[in-house]
Amino acid sequence: MSFKKPTSIKDYLVHLGVLLGGTFLIVVIVFYIWLPVSTNHGETITVPDIKGMTLDELDEFLGKRNLRFEVTPDSSYSPDFEPLAVLRQVPKPNTKVKENRKIYVTLNAESPPEVRMPDLIDKSIKSAVMTLNSYDLILGEIKYVPDDFFVVVETKLDGRAVLAGEKIEKGSTIDLVVGNGFGNTIFQSPNLIGLEQEEAEFAIIGSGLRVGKIRFTEKSQAGFSALDSLGNDMLEYRSISPGTVQQQYPRAETRIRINDPIDIWIYMPDTVSNTPTILDN
Repeated sequence: MSFKKPTSIKDYLVHLGVLLGGTFLIVVIVFYIWLPVSTNHGETITVPDIKGMTLDELDEFLGKRNLRFEVTPDSSYSPDFEPLAVLRQVPKPNTKVKENRKIYVTLNAESPPEVRMPDLIDKSIKSAVMTLNSYDLILGEIKYVPDDFFVVVETKLDGRAVLAGEKIEKGSTIDLVVGNGFGNTIFQSPNLIGLEQEEAEFAIIGSGLRVGKIRFTEKSQAGFSALDSLGNDMLEYRSISPGTVQQQYPRAETRIRINDPIDIWIYMPDTVSNTPTILDN
């Protein structure tokens, strides 16, 4: 087929129109027909949340949704998930992707990795807790014992002492034995019988003790220390006012240590009510 050389402006315009028309047709075919068909244009899938699913469940679950997955070489460990369960995924849940997109997953290790037990002795509770967190260890119970300093004096794992440098599993629960900062100071418990509740609590705290359980009783009499005619110690039972201490444990003048708790019983008869009356209003 011969191509006629343009000899006039009209011929140039015709050739230019044919060229532009052909280019436009190619653009339409490529961008509006070929690309959409080859890339499934407009057809997207919402990435599901697969965190916690095990490796055995992923094939069927993602296959039904026209998605694939690939396990990343790195792994982590969490005691809250089963072994080989998904801990992280990329793309994240609810992301829009095309069909057959690959989801990259990080799996939970089959067994907890081991770490060296950190040295927590002589550290404050705050410092010990921060160190445990950095080692992926869990804080368990805190038990206080008499000691001159308010620091960690022992660390325990499953009831046994665990030493610094010992290999233990990540996620292990570590109990702390902490000094109470008061040492072994022993003295006699204060006499709280007959005191108002608030006054009794103030006396307990002021003595370096802790307020224990507060109970209520309808007993209107309490035993007070007194001397008989021969000068011997005895208990003299007298009536007490509502809202005052009727009984305490440990009893007055019992040998106790600083920071020990004291339980008190408050006389609270049925006639005593906190509900406002007409006179109150």
